[in-house]
Amino acid sequence: YIPQLHSNSDKGDGSVKYILTGEGAGTIFIIDDTTGDIHSTKSLDREQKTHYVLHAQAIDRRTNKPLEPESEFIIKVQDINDNAPKFTDGPYIVTVPEMSEMGTSVLQVTATDADDPTYGNSARVVYSILQGQPYFSVDPKTGVIRTALHNMDREAREHYSVVIQAKDMAGQVGGLSGSTTVNITLTDVNDNPPRFPQKHYQLYVPESAQVGSAVGKIKANDADTGSNADMKYTIINGDGSGVFSISTDKETREGILSLKKPLNYEKKKSYTLNIEGANTHLDFRFSHLGPFKDVTMLKIIVGDVDEPPLFTMPSYVMEVYENAKIGTAVGTVTAQDPDTANSLVRYFIDHNTEEDRYFTIDASTGTIKTAKIFDREETPWYNITVAASEIDNPGLVSHVPVGIRILDVNDNPPELARDYDVIVCENAKPGQVIQTITATDKDNSANGARFHFSLDEGLSLNPNFTLRDNEDNTASILTRRRRYSRTTQDIYYLPVLISDGGVPPLSSSSTLTIRVCACERDGRVRTCHAEAFLSSAGLSTGALIAILLCVVILLAIVVLFITLRRSKKEPLIISEEDVRENVVTYDDEGGGEEDTEAFDITALRNPSAAEELKYRRDIRPEVKPAPRHHPSSSLDSIDVHEFIKQRLVEADLDPSVPPYDSLQTYAYEGHRSEAGSISSLDSATTHSDQDYNYLGDWGPEFKKLAELYGEIESERTT
Repeated sequence: YIPQLHSNSDKGDGSVKYILTGEGAGTIFIIDDTTGDIHSTKSLDREQKTHYVLHAQAIDRRTNKPLEPESEFIIKVQDINDNAPKFTDGPYIVTVPEMSEMGTSVLQVTATDADDPTYGNSARVVYSILQGQPYFSVDPKTGVIRTALHNMDREAREHYSVVIQAKDMAGQVGGLSGSTTVNITLTDVNDNPPRFPQKHYQLYVPESAQVGSAVGKIKANDADTGSNADMKYTIINGDGSGVFSISTDKETREGILSLKKPLNYEKKKSYTLNIEGANTHLDFRFSHLGPFKDVTMLKIIVGDVDEPPLFTMPSYVMEVYENAKIGTAVGTVTAQDPDTANSLVRYFIDHNTEEDRYFTIDASTGTIKTAKIFDREETPWYNITVAASEIDNPGLVSHVPVGIRILDVNDNPPELARDYDVIVCENAKPGQVIQTITATDKDNSANGARFHFSLDEGLSLNPNFTLRDNEDNTASILTRRRRYSRTTQDIYYLPVLISDGGVPPLSSSSTLTIRVCACERDGRVRTCHAEAFLSSAGLSTGALIAILLCVVILLAIVVLFITLRRSKKEPLIISEEDVRENVVTYDDEGGGEEDTEAFDITALRNPSAAEELKYRRDIRPEVKPAPRHHPSSSLDSIDVHEFIKQRLVEADLDPSVPPYDSLQTYAYEGHRSEAGSISSLDSATTHSDQDYNYLGDWGPEFKKLAELYGEIESERTT
């Protein structure tokens, strides 16, 4: 029931009608329209809605007109303690380090109460611990959970379950309460040093154990976990510290004992080791509980094993000279039985490769001998494997590698390093280096590092080429004269003798092939074939056609000229007024095309120039021409008849003259006049300032002409 509404206009006769509007009117709240009494139809919950705003009005029942203005009023819902405290985040899981000080904060829990905190104690919450004492406590007002004991040890108890209660009405009787569970785990700290279960250990290791292999394990216990239990094992002293080593297995935290050096029962039968295990991550807050390490003693017993023979060296290197006879001793290997029985040893070669078949070994003495004749230049080194076994126990075999070096003997003569393509230019000068050669020797440097080059002394002096030893294992080929001609001889052969500096020295003869080639002025080779003189010299097709047309025209002119001569004979007497030089043909047969020396007009002008020795290019002379001796009298006083007779005698006695007729100089016209000749026939012997280098720029048609005048210029320069 809610108090009624009343209007001053209400006389109690029922003429006033009350109307209610607003939040919940007609559903939650109803009004008696005659009396104005207001009632709620259901229970109200303050936690859902704390108040309602309503509007009331009184009207005339007959006319429905308002008797008073509409009025507003608020209905407030008064709180009662109908909600218990609640922990919204529970249950909780937290950790706290072991050995923490008393009062160390663990967690703060908070409970909420939906009741009105401003009205009474309905929402005033007080915390208390229902389970977990005496290890933990809780602050009644703040809900902070703390440790309640000193030095809580994880190794003693690790997990705790704490129940916290929150009660409203300030914890008074009749208050509502709620609870939650807090699971607390103690985390580990390094508060426990490692400990070996025993102070003395014993381990058996056979002497046949391989170096580097694990021979045993040892472990120290640590109550801590994680990185706090990590440790490192070391050998701190003992007579076996140099023979054994220890390492730590990160997963199992065990010490792995390994062998560093081979064991020998016959030399030492036992070892003693002091092994230490220490934590690697220390917490200095607990150093007073240390030291965080422990030491134990390990005695290692070496077991006797029947071992294979042992060679005196891990490997052998032996030497033998090449070409040594079959059965020559190379060297000896030695092995002994390391056991106390000292059994006899038998040697043999493992024939696993072809090289192993080239040697034999004495089964009793271990002496290795050759089974073939070796050539160092073919194979300078051999690798074989020698095995040794006990006669009493052939199954125990040991092996050793043996390297055999083949020593060098000077059994290979030197030879040219390669096939040389030697070229000499036609315009080469005397003393010109045309090729540098070198040699190789299959023997090593001790038997052939120094080479000596020379020409074959058994042959006559070569008039064309010579050789110069450069004394640096090379030699130079030089020309001895000038002016080589492909048309005369395009290939020369030069025998070269090469000797080494070995003991005894060896030598060989090689023949160089020298080709004569036409070269440019800068030394570049133009062509090396004799038929190149007859080639078109690179003329184009159009140029060849033009030349053929010119030849046809010239032939037509000659035919026309002969026809005119037959029709009209001209007198043979030349007019005295014709002062030009005339060439008169005497039908003199010379030495053929190749005899270019037979038409030297210079000899007619200057007999002294004819005294120069000239070699014919159409033959290869075997004997040097005999020198010509002239009388000491001046040529000016020689009679013409006597001069011709002297030339005839010299021609008959000259062994270099061919048996067929050749041109001889039988005329002497005397010395030239001081004015000189204006004839072009003598232009080859006169000095001129004319530069003929431009002929080389006129094209291939003038290449031969440029070459001829270029040779003339070269002779003048020389």
